Amino acid sequence: MDIFERIEKNAGGPIGMYQKISHGYFSFPKLEGDINPRMKFRGKEVLNWSLNNYLGLANHPEVREADTKGAAEFGMAAPMGARMMSGQTKYHEELEQQLAEFVGKEDAFLLNFGYQGMVSIIDCLLSRNDVVVYDAEAHACIIDGLRMHIGKRFVFAHNDIDSCRKQLEHAKKVAAETKGGILVITEGVFGMKGDLGILDQIVELKKEFDFRLLVDDAHGFGTMGPNGKGTAAHFDVVDGVDILFNTFAKSMAGIGAFVASHKYIIDFFRYNMRSQTYAKSLPMPMVIGAMKRLELIKAHPEYQAKLWEITNALQKGFRERGFNLGGTLSPVTPVYLKGGIPEATNLVVDLRENYNLFCSVVVYPVIPKGEIILRIIPTAVHTIEDVNYTLDCFGAIREKLEAGEYNKEVPNMADR
Repeated sequence: MDIFERIEKNAGGPIGMYQKISHGYFSFPKLEGDINPRMKFRGKEVLNWSLNNYLGLANHPEVREADTKGAAEFGMAAPMGARMMSGQTKYHEELEQQLAEFVGKEDAFLLNFGYQGMVSIIDCLLSRNDVVVYDAEAHACIIDGLRMHIGKRFVFAHNDIDSCRKQLEHAKKVAAETKGGILVITEGVFGMKGDLGILDQIVELKKEFDFRLLVDDAHGFGTMGPNGKGTAAHFDVVDGVDILFNTFAKSMAGIGAFVASHKYIIDFFRYNMRSQTYAKSLPMPMVIGAMKRLELIKAHPEYQAKLWEITNALQKGFRERGFNLGGTLSPVTPVYLKGGIPEATNLVVDLRENYNLFCSVVVYPVIPKGEIILRIIPTAVHTIEDVNYTLDCFGAIREKLEAGEYNKEVPNMADR
């Protein structure tokens, strides 16, 4: 069969199959205006809970100024070329040193993108003889990285230390045969459910097994631990986590990422990570902007404190009203409801059109059939008034959901 013919007959894949009724509304919605709790959606102001702008830095005046000055001084082209060849600058080096010091590691290496960065770390780090043990709910970037690994891998049940131990026993036997090493991969904060990776328990397993630990802390950097140093710092196991990965796309409100570890490991990445060796260096305005963002995170712990004030008020309010938030221990706030795609679709339309409230919805195939997750991301720039209004809105839509008011034909929002 022709490749294009197969794609056409597949109707866009498991999510893309809904594009005719969802594009521009449920999928690829356009939020307009300055990045704030209130933005425009289809010409109407909405209270927005759908951005990972945890510390409110996206529209911070000092950040905007730094971004503007960086672009004015250097333009978007500088530096030209990959860092190994012609794209190295003192600013890249300074940012790496500052990031490494902040998270408690010897050295760090800047990466152009978070998703690509994790894929590349796994690809660069592992040989065909190495064995991987990873959490069942690891982010897609980890799964895609593991797809490139031709060696053995074992998955343990999400945050289940006994399952992790069992898979390490399997990995130990295979590694003994292949004469390879063992890498365990998990996350600091799981971005869908908001629960924390069991980093302290996994580190304890090092007493029983010989392995290295890689942690994706995209949602933990800036939100967890003292001064936002991350989930490893929250558990006080920074030394036990061998490789820390963080993205700029969340608390740093930017583009890029970094990996931090021992200096000799980072040097190995610098000279062997193909996605960086053969890619243009991170543009200077992004580097200058990231330095300002990190400076603000270090100088203003009250941003993290405000984030948690809003988070605690929101989650406490939901739980007092009987909503199920699962096991979240982070700002990520998933609200679990029951229903299929028709209920989820009509519920979200009601929230956006009649309550002027915008949040992300997650349904099958991302989660099991019959479940709905409304995922709310609190930030330091939300207010208690925003929280109270949102709790009232959710109380109202839950009543409608339970009364069956959303069990009707799915509207075609793409044509509106």
